[in-house]
This record gives sequence, C-alpha cells and structure tokens, in this order.
Amino acid sequence: MDSAREAVSDPARMHRYGPEADKLARRLADLSVARLRDPVPLDGTATYEALNAAAGDTVTAQGLGGDAVTTLWDEVLSRACISTDHPRYLAFIPSAPAKAAAAFDMLIGASSVYGGSWLEGAGAVYAENQALRWIADLAGLPAEAGGVFVQGGTAGNLSALVAARAAVQRRRGSRPVRWAVLLSEETHSSVRHSLESVMDVDVIVIPGDERGRMTGEAVAAWVAAATPEEREAVFAVVATAGTTNLGVVDDIDGIADVCEAHDWWLHVDGAYGGAAMAAASVRHLFAGVERADSLIVDPHKWLFAPFDACALLYRDPVLARAAHTQHASYLEVVNVDSEWNPSDFAVQLSRRARGLPFWFSLAVHGTDAYAEAIEQTLDTARATHALIDNADHLELLVEPDLSVLIFARTGWTQDDYTAWSADLLARDVAFITPSRHRGQVCTRIAVVNPLTTIADIARVLDSMR
Repeated sequence: MDSAREAVSDPARMHRYGPEADKLARRLADLSVARLRDPVPLDGTATYEALNAAAGDTVTAQGLGGDAVTTLWDEVLSRACISTDHPRYLAFIPSAPAKAAAAFDMLIGASSVYGGSWLEGAGAVYAENQALRWIADLAGLPAEAGGVFVQGGTAGNLSALVAARAAVQRRRGSRPVRWAVLLSEETHSSVRHSLESVMDVDVIVIPGDERGRMTGEAVAAWVAAATPEEREAVFAVVATAGTTNLGVVDDIDGIADVCEAHDWWLHVDGAYGGAAMAAASVRHLFAGVERADSLIVDPHKWLFAPFDACALLYRDPVLARAAHTQHASYLEVVNVDSEWNPSDFAVQLSRRARGLPFWFSLAVHGTDAYAEAIEQTLDTARATHALIDNADHLELLVEPDLSVLIFARTGWTQDDYTAWSADLLARDVAFITPSRHRGQVCTRIAVVNPLTTIADIARVLDSMR
C-alpha cells in the first residue's frame, strides 16, 4: 500500500519509463502496425450524444489508465473518424501516406525532435531541406531557393503573402493606403481568408475562363482598366496550380508576364496539384512556375505523406527571412546568419519537424517511385473521365487538367446528392460529397491514392443510376 501511495504521489511518474510505460508503448505499436496493414471502415460518423454515451468524461483528476484509454480510443473514438487514406475516400482532397512515411511519423513523435532551429535540430533540418530541394527542382526554382515545411496550405499561403507584402514595400520604400492582391474565383478559400481576415488586405477577383482558369490575358485586362492608384495598391497575384474544386491549372506563365511588368510578387498555390510536376504527362501544364517568387505544395495531399506537411518555397529566402525572423534576447543564440532556421521562413516559431516523414519515404523509395505513383493516379482519373463520358446519366462539367473530376447526375437535386452521399458512407462503399459549380449542385471525385482502382470508381458511378 505504501509503494502504491508513493507511485501515485510521484510528480514525475508520467515521465518515467517502466513496466507500465513499456506495456502501453507496445500495445500502441501493435495498434499502429495493424492500422498500417489494414484500412479502417469508412463510416466513422457519430453524433455527439452517441459518443458521449459511449465515452463519457475522458479527462479526470486521477486518470483512467493506459489500458482503458487505449481501448476507448481503439473501440470507440477511432471508429468515429473517417480514414482519409481509404481507396474510396474520394471527397475533398484525400491523403494517402506511404507506409514508410506513416511508420517514420511514429518514430518522430516518440523522439522529441525540435525542428525550429539548426542549433537544436541540424539533422532534421538537413533532411527536410533535401526534400524541399527536390520540390524546388521539380518547379525549376534556382539553386538558392529554399523554405520550410509548415502545417498546411493555409499557413503556407499566409506566410508567403506576408513575406510578399514586406518585400514589395521594402523595394518601393512606401506603402499605399490599402494593399491589394489579385486572385481568381477558384482560388482556395484559405487565401482570401488570410488576406481579408488576418492581413487586412483587399481582394480583387479576376474572372476565370470557361474552365475557371485565371489567365495572363484576364489579369492584363484588369490592369488596363484599373486606375494608377488601384494598380499601385497591388503587391501580389496568386495563381493556382490545381484548383481544389475543379482540378485545373491557371495560366502561370501568362500571369508571370504581368507580374514581371509591374514588379508584383507571384505566389503559386500548388497545395493539391503541385505534386503533379513530378509527372511527365502533365508537367507542361505548370509552365511558368519557375518564375514564381513563392510556391506551396502539400505532401500530405498527393505526395504520400501523413498530415500535416506543406512545403513552402521562396525564390529568394533572404526576403522571407527578413519578414519572418523573430528577435528577442533569448533567440540571439539561434539567430545566426550562417545557419538555416526553419522558423525564420513562416508565421511560426516552435515547430515539429513535420517534413521528416515525407523525406524518409522519398529517401527510401526514390523519386522515380513517386513519379510512377502520381502517373498511376492520373491514369485512374483519365479512366474515370471515360466512364463519365460513356454514362447516360452523368455529365462532366469541366474538362480536368489533373485528378479532380466534377460532374452532375442528370435530374438530381441537392436532396438527392445528400441522401446518396449518406447512403454510400453508411454502407462503407465510399466517401464522396456534394459540391457546386457556378450555382449548379453536383459532385466531384479526387484521385490521389494509387490504391484507388477504376473498379472502385465504377462502383460509385453505378450507384448513381
């Protein structure tokens, strides 16, 4: 009894590795291996009332114990989550981590690696920069290009645009009454949110072409109609390399021409589609990306990394460092010009080395394997295109560039799509949700998982008859 009381009263008991910690680690490792081996069912939906009845209060003064909480997660809470790497998870932009990347993520989580500074994590920073260099080379960015892995596209876009504004203001030596950024109707919602709600910057929407692409011609037309004050307010244009809803690539090269003529920063949001720069069959769609001042690509989308990892790259990292480096007496020891501190390149300070699982898988399998896997998903998307074209009950709404296809079921209403989507999920067939295009209710399929087969897609399309 005395020893039990001592154990409970030991303030450091959570941090000591003993038999109980060993048992818990091994059980969690076994569950992780099981999860790597087999996908969980898709239907992870649950109401709050159902979860509350099954789980109750999980955070208590004395704790529930490792066995009880592990069982609670495994048998209750994890079953109320939809696995994004399921081959028939086709909604939003899925994620399909390579097994090597997911396994290495476990090791990084257990290793307490800090990824904010070279001083504390030189090995991690070196490895992350190798992975960043591969993406920079795919884009054709210069040798001095570099950046950091951030949480996701929202953080990447925000950080790039903060750096853009600072760099343009420094070049001009002044600022307008209001800053502005040009983007399209199909630009990701995170960009507009970052500009308007976080940076207090005006947004100017450039109409897209018949497929929703922003073109250099359309940007130039806005310039011709704008007043000198309106043009002076602009500091950046955001082009999208693979729009989320339609899967098309903007006219990056044409937009770059206008940016160059007016000394505007060109930011390319390739969060979803930028991965396809590795695929020879579609690389031509990204012409002009080498002229970008900043670029993001999310490895947790189409480069087979686990959440959460967005690669943020700058043509001239010196400009980003000037905008983002934080200064304080306690940071002097890490603010060394000759060292690469990832925290100097984004809106962040503390960070985990979130690019390491991607680096590990890339180093294990090689870049050719990545190119082949992306090409395979593109082949599946092209086969899906053919199925939709040959189906009397379906209509493709936009000719795709990459692996997102948006289409409508003839005669269906919003209620029809909603009921169909819920039924597929309840029967563990697929996760696919309604969307809209130019006011028309429809649905879309996003293929980024090499394990997704055309038979999987056919099963979904046939269910719409």
